[in-house]
Amino acid sequence: MSFELAGPLVWPGLTLLAYLAGRAVQRRLGGSALANPVLIAIGIISGLIIATHIPYGRYFAAAQPIHLLLGPATVALAIPLARNLHHIRKCARAVTLALVTGGATAMVTAVGIVFILGSPRVIGMTITPKSVTSPIAMGLAEEIGGIPALTTVLVIASGIVASALGPSVFRLLKIKDWRAEGLAAGVAGGGIGSATIAVRNGLAGAFAAVGMGLNGALTTLLAPLAPLIWK
Repeated sequence: MSFELAGPLVWPGLTLLAYLAGRAVQRRLGGSALANPVLIAIGIISGLIIATHIPYGRYFAAAQPIHLLLGPATVALAIPLARNLHHIRKCARAVTLALVTGGATAMVTAVGIVFILGSPRVIGMTITPKSVTSPIAMGLAEEIGGIPALTTVLVIASGIVASALGPSVFRLLKIKDWRAEGLAAGVAGGGIGSATIAVRNGLAGAFAAVGMGLNGALTTLLAPLAPLIWK
């Protein structure tokens, strides 16, 4: 049976195997953040799609069972949040300041770079919500006149970059606080950044969940201003 006919059965399994392969590679490399399992899995699946000449739309339809798990996986981040709520309450002011600064900076710099480079307005609206989790980003992109599919790609790319480079940046700055690293991962890396750091440390996962959730709310309030400014 061809991959095309067996797609509904084969592709979800291949996607999971690709991710497990990425995890195995990361373990072999000593847990290096640069060997991000999501990035490795994307590379493997992209290669298979190209090699088998399967349209991406057909692959995505076949892999819907995995896509539907995005919501429960995001909600599951509430577990470390609940366990570490007392830590979050102790530094609520610092979290608020970091959140507003980080969230606003992510949007302003993204739109500013696109504007300076002379890109079309639609690209600016597409990149505006890139630092929030995919469900929120897609809805915002559609509302403000962006391209939701491209926004999803940018969200994934942002999450992978934040997950891969975040630990190195914190080591370079000699910051050894899981709260700061977790919050940064949630604000800058969205769902992928939060899920990646939650595996490394529960306290960091709690602050990542806070960063991701509140940054989503902040971006939802500020993103609709982009079309008014960029006319």
